[in-house]
Amino acid sequence: MPTSKVTYLGDLRTSSVHLQSGSEIISDAPVDNNGKGAAFSPTDTVANGLASCMFTVMGIKARDMGIDFSGATAEVTKIMAAEPRRISEIHITFDMNITVDEKTKTILERTAETCPVNMSLHPDIKRVIVFNWK
Repeated sequence: MPTSKVTYLGDLRTSSVHLQSGSEIISDAPVDNNGKGAAFSPTDTVANGLASCMFTVMGIKARDMGIDFSGATAEVTKIMAAEPRRISEIHITFDMNITVDEKTKTILERTAETCPVNMSLHPDIKRVIVFNWK
């Protein structure tokens, strides 16, 4: 069964509908690639997906450990390269809103590194991941 349906809306904009939930993501080409930059670009969603995926697997592990880090945030920076145009780097800074011991930090950070998106990205994409703990 398909996961989503993507429709080209014209003017470098797409609509992606998640078939199970009906939720929608609009994407626009970025300003530096002939677009308006009025929404996430497709490459923005890849970089953002890495942070979301890392949070998700950390959340599963944290829940199993009886830890709640709701409200934690992550800032994502995507760096593009040319020739060919591609994502060259993804920088993510996690601001974790909890105080935990070093062992727990290590467990959660290593769990984040195992997320499916991280394991699926091309190895040439440099990742700079920083965890700031309370």
